[in-house]
Amino acid sequence: MAEAEIKIDHQSLPPLMRDRSFWGINVTQFFGAFNDNLFKQLMLLLAVPMGAAAAAGGEDQQDLATVIFSLPFVLFSGYAGYISDRYSKRTIIVCAKFAEILVMGLGMVAFAMYTRTGYVGLLVVLLLMGTQSTFFGPGKYGILPQMLRDTDLPRANGLIMMSTFLAIIFGTASAGALGDWLVDPQQPLEASAGNLWKASAMCVLIAVVGTCTSLLVRRVPPSKPDLRVRGANLFVPTETVRMTWGDRRLLAAILATCVFWMVGSLAMQTVNSVGLVQLGLNKLQTSILVATIGLGIAVGAVLAGRLSHGKADFRIVRVGVWGITSCLILLSITENQGQHLLGFQGALPVLVLLGISAGMFAIPIQVFVQSRPPAEHKGRMIAVMNQANFIAILFSGIVYGVFDELVQSMNGARSWIFAFIAVLMLPVILFYRGEGVATDGE
Repeated sequence: MAEAEIKIDHQSLPPLMRDRSFWGINVTQFFGAFNDNLFKQLMLLLAVPMGAAAAAGGEDQQDLATVIFSLPFVLFSGYAGYISDRYSKRTIIVCAKFAEILVMGLGMVAFAMYTRTGYVGLLVVLLLMGTQSTFFGPGKYGILPQMLRDTDLPRANGLIMMSTFLAIIFGTASAGALGDWLVDPQQPLEASAGNLWKASAMCVLIAVVGTCTSLLVRRVPPSKPDLRVRGANLFVPTETVRMTWGDRRLLAAILATCVFWMVGSLAMQTVNSVGLVQLGLNKLQTSILVATIGLGIAVGAVLAGRLSHGKADFRIVRVGVWGITSCLILLSITENQGQHLLGFQGALPVLVLLGISAGMFAIPIQVFVQSRPPAEHKGRMIAVMNQANFIAILFSGIVYGVFDELVQSMNGARSWIFAFIAVLMLPVILFYRGEGVATDGE
């Protein structure tokens, strides 16, 4: 049967928890997020100067890695949204997973040749990872309204975000453990970083498994098979911009998701810096701190999904906003001589609460953005949201560089950056309301 002839009777679909197609996309997303975070965290840990390098004023390159990964989302999200609506989203998902196998293979080569290509080779692979994720994103989120009942969307989003951040936990923690095992801190970085090809080989295997699970996803028809490619599709389609600009609630929701991803990206970079430099932790302990945020987000996502009762409840968003801001301020506090108030053990529960607040902030907004546009615009709208979010993440790399320079010029503690991040939440606190419980068409 041709893809355009496929019809889905949503009323005859199995319950969400027994839907093989839902679990197919959920597990596929889990493995993809695991790979992204394992590889990225290995790179970010290599980017933070430690010991003698830090004392000599070594440059923290996390901002550069963040910008490089985000760049394809800014450049190609418009086209990714176009092909997501022009072709079956299931086809896009499967093709993107095959591409992931190739990219992870190149990552293994880049680590193995680290003595020759150095950090530049890894940045090239990171750029390709970002490109693959750019085309995967509109398909994996845009397909949910097509293949699930509307009332299942909040719970499905909560479960997928939970599995995504569980993948972040395991991927990030695995990077720390593998980094401590394969990189000898007593030797120059170039002498042992090449051993990380063994960790990257695991990414290749996981990409193969994720490709297999993507085949379980239900076939869906193209949303708009007659959509023609135009110059606007290479960035943001004009009609999508017009629709978004004319719907102020939708525009405000997209801007709020931008704040969420920028703050999240800044927080992860800051935790790496505070853990390795201010607290003097090893790579595994530092990665556990980062992964703890993911644990909290997983809990917060499921909690928000259950509390939403099938709608986008913006009252939950307000709780999340205040929780995020409070936790960031608490994490920023230092005592005399730059000693962190909470330390490693004290920071763990606060980072969990930070993640829970973030999950409660994100899920109702994500459900609203998915359900608000008409069916023929959903793929492109998700692409626009991804593009906007990764402009925010790209900008977070620049902002982190500014915050890093500011803290050094003030001779301050690394944890002060958390306070700077909290200031970025002020526009959301002051201006974003969301107007209670949203339903389709409101």
